[in-house]
Amino acid sequence: MADTYGTFRTHVLDIATGSSETVYDLTHDCEAFLREAAAGRDGLLNVFVPHATAGVAVLETGSGSDDDLLSALHDLLPADDRWRHRHGSRGHGRDHVLPALVPPHATLPVIGGRLELGTWQSVCLVDTNRDNPDRQVRLTFLG
Repeated sequence: MADTYGTFRTHVLDIATGSSETVYDLTHDCEAFLREAAAGRDGLLNVFVPHATAGVAVLETGSGSDDDLLSALHDLLPADDRWRHRHGSRGHGRDHVLPALVPPHATLPVIGGRLELGTWQSVCLVDTNRDNPDRQVRLTFLG
C-alpha cells in the first residue's frame, strides 16, 4: 500500500514460530521488502509485532547470541507460577512481560534503499510464547 506520494509502504509477514521459544531472523524478509518499497531511496524501516507476547530485537545471530538471549530471558522471566497473569500454559504470564524488555518494535535507517545494519546485526522476532505458534510482523517503509 502506498500513499499518494509513494513515500509510505507497508507489508505484513505471517511467521510460524512453532511451539518452542524462538529468535526468528527477519533480516532477509526486511531486505526483500525494501528492494521494492524503498527502491533506492533513503528513509526508515519500522518493524512492528502486533502481539502482547512478542518483541523485536537487533542482535547477532548464528553464533549463540540468539540462544543466549533466550537463556537470559528465561533467567529474568522464569516460566513458573509467580505470575499474576495466569491464563494459558504454566508461566505464560512472563510472556506478557516480555515486551517491556524486548519492545514490539524497532525503527532502523535505510540508506540508498538498503537496511543500514552493523556487520553482525540482524533484525529478529523474539517469541517466548509457546501457546501462539503463528505471528504477524508489519514492515513499514517511510521514505
